[in-house]
Amino acid sequence: MDQSAKLYEESRGLAPGGVSSPVRMFQPNPLFIAKGQGSRVTDVDGEEFIDLCMAYGPLIAGHAHPEVTAAVQEQIVKGTVYGAPSEPELALVRRIASAVPSADMVRLANSGTEATMHAIRTARGYTGRFGVVKMNGGFHGAHDAVLVKAGSGSAEGVPSSKGVPSGATQYTHTVEYNDIQAMSDLLEKDKDIACVIMEPVLGNVGVIPPEEGYLEEVRKVTRENDVVLIFDEVITGFRLGPNCAQGRFGVTPDMTTMGKIIGGGYPAGAFAGRRDIMEMVAPQGPVYVAGTFAGNPVTAAAGLATIDLMARGDNYQTLERRSDRLTSAIRDAMADSGVPGCVNSIGSMFSIYFGPEQVRNATDAERTDREVFGRMFRYMLKHGVYMAPSALEDSFVSIAHTDEDIDTLCEAFSGFMREESR
Repeated sequence: MDQSAKLYEESRGLAPGGVSSPVRMFQPNPLFIAKGQGSRVTDVDGEEFIDLCMAYGPLIAGHAHPEVTAAVQEQIVKGTVYGAPSEPELALVRRIASAVPSADMVRLANSGTEATMHAIRTARGYTGRFGVVKMNGGFHGAHDAVLVKAGSGSAEGVPSSKGVPSGATQYTHTVEYNDIQAMSDLLEKDKDIACVIMEPVLGNVGVIPPEEGYLEEVRKVTRENDVVLIFDEVITGFRLGPNCAQGRFGVTPDMTTMGKIIGGGYPAGAFAGRRDIMEMVAPQGPVYVAGTFAGNPVTAAAGLATIDLMARGDNYQTLERRSDRLTSAIRDAMADSGVPGCVNSIGSMFSIYFGPEQVRNATDAERTDREVFGRMFRYMLKHGVYMAPSALEDSFVSIAHTDEDIDTLCEAFSGFMREESR
């Protein structure tokens, strides 16, 4: 038995499922990682892998980037948490406010889940309404109001987890992503809607970009119905460019939630928005939001170092060039081998769907062939590539992935397609 298997055997008797998050589990056991450096991770058995999971998105600079590590080391000797404002906290808030079009004011939190929970509460407090609209397949953390079973069309929310009372989701509705008519019809019909919360690019059913004009229409119909539009940019924030997805698409929401990259590899979250909305947040307003570790100076130092690093020179352009080369090679390999499916990508994030020729919403994504994905996951693992174990998670490229890494990845994916076509 290898060391990962031994550790997992112990872990599953101490932690539910043997993991701290369900997406990390795969059979026969998850890998226990000993270290990450640049584009690679090494497990406790000494096996090295090119990493395409990248901790599910925050490591756009790669593992243990020297500049991020230096910023953390400089701060950590000064203290890790103060329970009081600090200059690193203010510097990160200032940076977000200057870069994100919707961010007149910013409140830091500790995770994407916290950020979306606080943003929804703030939108409800601002509007005096309770209804929340989310996308089928959209993920906004693990708090009760958004743990709603995905399904096509709009409907009253049905909890998708035990332990969530139906009352917690009775105001939650779902509509299909890229279907502006469904959203428009719901907002016209239900005048108790406080907010629409949506990922501008769906990222929890694989990567699904918006169709042309879709986000502009969402902005239009929410404004016409006095509904707060929240872009959940926990994944896309500072990944799709220095001004996030909203800057890339030229559509400014009323509020934005962030996480992942703004922490530079440390636990982080933030919600931001128009001044009149954000002034509802305590202590300035009546919407209560608090957290012992919110604005943690170590996280703030790491996040600021990452954001500043990415904004320098042509880092985003180089990252996207390498990502495009990889996804083009995967598409070509699928076509050449005759393996049915498609590759969705934008910027430095992508997903491979086996089966459907086109994926434009969560209903399409659910048709992906998980068995084929499972075979690919195991093949890639054998060939030194670590991916997220789930068929509907994303793959991420970082600036630490070199051209040589991309060459290796192209060959590994092509090898699987050839094998799958036999």
